[in-house]
Amino acid sequence: MNFTFAVGDIHGCLEPLREMLDRIGTYARAGTVVFIGDYIDRGPDSKGVIDLLMNGSGSESWRWVCLKGNHEDMMLRACADDDERTWWLENGGFETELSYGGKVAANHLQWASQLSLMYADSHRIFVHAGVVPDLPLEMQAPQDLLWLRVPDDYSADYWGKHLCHGHTPSDANPLTVGNRTNIDSGCVFGGPLSCAVFEDSLAGGPVEFIQVQG
Repeated sequence: MNFTFAVGDIHGCLEPLREMLDRIGTYARAGTVVFIGDYIDRGPDSKGVIDLLMNGSGSESWRWVCLKGNHEDMMLRACADDDERTWWLENGGFETELSYGGKVAANHLQWASQLSLMYADSHRIFVHAGVVPDLPLEMQAPQDLLWLRVPDDYSADYWGKHLCHGHTPSDANPLTVGNRTNIDSGCVFGGPLSCAVFEDSLAGGPVEFIQVQG
């Protein structure tokens, strides 16, 4: 069996991320890991999280896919335009800059700017925030993929696939409702870091969740 592991919003929580990767490595000997975005802000070690992700899995058996979250979007805007800076600092950017000793590294900004907004396989769609089902998948707006808020009880057809996202934290997450799974369980707010496990050959939602306390 081949598996895809989707890891929820990390927000600078490096130690839970390390433990989660250990748990994933125990679960399977190979596979795909999709990081759903929001690697930075609010938590204690945003720099360490990006260092880890940029270094990759270190193994040909594992494929890592890093998607952009709205907090990476805020950081990039703030570092390009001083008018955006206060908004970012008030939403966790202050803690991010502290982790860098004052200024985000240029190569980290470049890495963040090149992150994809979506990843899809035969049975699933992975994005940070959500999608608008009334529009074709190829016409989704970056603003929605990064910032959309999906009601807790909402699901749709999603072009015959299962949607996996984060962005909207809740004590009830990880939660599957119909064809949609939200894996943001609020790690940086005292909840666990969550991972949805998908069996690649099976359509539908997760076969299991892995959780690491934040």
